[in-house]
Amino acid sequence: MDYKTFLDTITRRAPVPAEDAEPLTRATLETLAERLTRGEAEDLASELPKPLKEPLVSPTPEAEPFGLDEFINRVSRRAGVSPDEAREGVRAELSTLRDAVSDGEFRHVMSQLPRDFETLVDAPG
Repeated sequence: MDYKTFLDTITRRAPVPAEDAEPLTRATLETLAERLTRGEAEDLASELPKPLKEPLVSPTPEAEPFGLDEFINRVSRRAGVSPDEAREGVRAELSTLRDAVSDGEFRHVMSQLPRDFETLVDAPG
């Protein structure tokens, strides 16, 4: 999946203004990089288009242990959107990642996240 298709898919899946798709995508990937181990963030980045790789540069080798609510709050602050918009953006982003990367890679990412992320990914949108 190329970058434009990735953003277009986010826009279709998240009930947020189209101009928020790119900031939400970047904010979600930056936050995901904090929540994943550096190796997993690098593995995920290796399967994505170039513009999506940079936000996945992990600031530390270890994953930060925070849950879904903190994840949503960080995305909200970074993207400058409400927590509700951030939640919809994260839901759309994770669903799009599931389509954009291999099944194995997506399972590895999800295995490093708390279980409440799974309900978000499986939520209709």
